[in-house]
Amino acid sequence: MNVSSALRSVRSSIPKEREPRIERTVQMTRRASDSKPWMNRALVLPMLGVALIAALVVGVGLSTAGKPKPPSWALHGSYSPKIDPANFVAAVDNRYFPLKPGTAFHYKGFKGKTPQIDDMVVTRQTIRILGVTCTVVRDTVSQHGKPLERTFDWYAQDKQGNVWYMGEDARELQNGRFVRASDSWKAGVNGAKPGIIMRGNPKPNEVYRQEYYLPGGALDQARVLGLGVSVKVPYGTFTKSLATIEWSPVEPQFEKKYYASGIGEVKEQVTQGGHERFELVSLTHG
Repeated sequence: MNVSSALRSVRSSIPKEREPRIERTVQMTRRASDSKPWMNRALVLPMLGVALIAALVVGVGLSTAGKPKPPSWALHGSYSPKIDPANFVAAVDNRYFPLKPGTAFHYKGFKGKTPQIDDMVVTRQTIRILGVTCTVVRDTVSQHGKPLERTFDWYAQDKQGNVWYMGEDARELQNGRFVRASDSWKAGVNGAKPGIIMRGNPKPNEVYRQEYYLPGGALDQARVLGLGVSVKVPYGTFTKSLATIEWSPVEPQFEKKYYASGIGEVKEQVTQGGHERFELVSLTHG
C-alpha cells in the first residue's frame, strides 16, 4: 500500500467536520516525503498512520460526545396537578425563592463563547391564572449591551410553601423586533399545566416537574441534589445553599442551580449538553 492508498483508506472513516485538520496532516506528510527521498514508505506510513489515527480519535470523540442521555430519575407518564385557588397565598416568600416586588437580580455570565447579562425584576404586576393571583417577573437577557430575550414569568405560592410556575410569555428578538417564542405557555391553555419551581420543604433526591406543555416543548424537570451546599459567586459566598439539577427531554442538557436562603437563585450552570453559566453579581430592593 502506498501513501495515497493509505490516505484514501483512512479518510473514508473520518468525520467531515475534522477534514480540514486531516488535510493539513496529509499535506505536511506529503511535503516531508517529497523533500526527503530517504524518508521511504516504511517510515512515512507509520508516521502518517499515527498522525491520522490521532486526528481520527479526536474527531470521533467530538462527534460522539453529542447530547447527554436521560437521567435515571426522569419522570414519565401522565401528569395532572390539582390547583385549588383557595390553597394559595398572596405573597411568594419561599426562603429559597422569595419574590418581593421591586427586587432586582443582576446576573453575569455567558452562553457558548458570548458574554451575556441577565436582569430579573420582580414587578408589582399580577395576573390571574386558573383562578390564582400570580406574581409577574420580568427577565431580560442582553448581549453586547442590547436586549436579546425578554420573558414574563408567572409564579404563585400555595399554603404548603411550594412555588408554582404558572407559565411564561417569552419574546425573542428577530429582525429588530420582539416576537413571541414557541415555548411560551399559560397553565390551562391548550393543555398546558403548571409545575413547581421550588418545593416548600425541599428534600434530597426529590424529583418534580417544573412545567408541562407538550406543543411548545416546555417539559423541564428538577431533582434536589442537597442542602447545605457551599457556593461562591461575585455577590458573595453561601455555605448553606440548596442545589438542584434540571433536565428537559426536549433540550437534552443538565443544568445545575444554586439557591441561597433569603435571596433566591445565585448561580446556574449547564454541566452537560452545552456551555452556559450565570452568577449573581448584585441585588437591589426597590
